[in-house]
Amino acid sequence: MDTNFRNTDIDKMDFTTTVAGENKLLRASFSWMSLAMLLTTITAYAFGFVPELTAYLITETGPTTLAYVVMFAPLIFVLAMSFGLNKLSYPALIGLFIAYSLVNGISFSFIFWVYSIGSIAKVFLSTTALFAVMAIAGYTTKTDLTKLGSILMIGVIGIIIASLINLFMHSESMDYMISILGVIIFTGLTAYDVQKIKNLGEHADNSTMAGKLGVMGALTLYLDFINLFLFLLRLFGGRKD
Repeated sequence: MDTNFRNTDIDKMDFTTTVAGENKLLRASFSWMSLAMLLTTITAYAFGFVPELTAYLITETGPTTLAYVVMFAPLIFVLAMSFGLNKLSYPALIGLFIAYSLVNGISFSFIFWVYSIGSIAKVFLSTTALFAVMAIAGYTTKTDLTKLGSILMIGVIGIIIASLINLFMHSESMDYMISILGVIIFTGLTAYDVQKIKNLGEHADNSTMAGKLGVMGALTLYLDFINLFLFLLRLFGGRKD
């Protein structure tokens, strides 16, 4: 997860406070996120259903080298963007974000081999509705969600550790509990992150850093959405026979 963005101290940022900045940063974040979701969806569908592309990921002998690369590459992109925020140029950050969404789309193509496309579509629509509700809640609430965000981030670390343990235990009940907790945690993080972007936007101007924050905000919201989607898919997705 993009903990650097979530832990940004807005009191130390040299920005001019404007309401217009708030709206602009939110618009930028949701616009970049929407673009990333579109690219991920198209790429996932293409590699999942176009035989010529699918052949790059799996053969009669099993997964290819590219398949293993795209499984782990998204994490590298997220780390590069998070730790390189101040060093990377704005165009470079955008390039990494777009590349990340495309690579993530390739890795997402595997879900079409496990779940029926009908159940994937239903879970995607459900995720979109839940995400929208929590995004609106995060934007409109007057309650400071900072403490909640800290607790939820501890929860993220917890489910990562639990997931690693379950790789060796292969416990279905533990997997079920992890999925439930994942839905709860990323539902809460959606509201928290929208409020965080809103607060950052109140201090944003037209600087390059403001543009970068728009991309990092999009990355954070994108991560919230796809994690929420994957956990819901694990709970309610209809597997192929």
